[in-house]
Amino acid sequence: MSLLKTIDPAPAFEPKHALPAPERLISGSPAFKTWAQDSAKDGTVHTGVWQATPGETHSIKGETFEFCHILEGVIELTEQGKAPVIYRAGDSFVMKPGYVGVWKTIETVRKIYVTVS
Repeated sequence: MSLLKTIDPAPAFEPKHALPAPERLISGSPAFKTWAQDSAKDGTVHTGVWQATPGETHSIKGETFEFCHILEGVIELTEQGKAPVIYRAGDSFVMKPGYVGVWKTIETVRKIYVTVS
């Protein structure tokens, strides 16, 4: 088994489809697709590609650390008590454990993610 994993930004396999939990939905009707591509460390580390259509949801990280690299689209993240930040294709960011805010997908977004719980 190789310890090198390439994340395919345009996977050909069927993604997992999801909708936001009703208590997290703020506006719109966003839909999510997840192409999980790898996990390690007893399931505490996950990598893959995630996509969301326009809409606005509450984002709560809890104990999870998440690195994101935007492949396409535009989002606005507003951390609780902070000014909004816009991210576009090519941008990368980290949401640290304890992050609470609003995730607004302005244009359908696709990202590579790495989560550590």
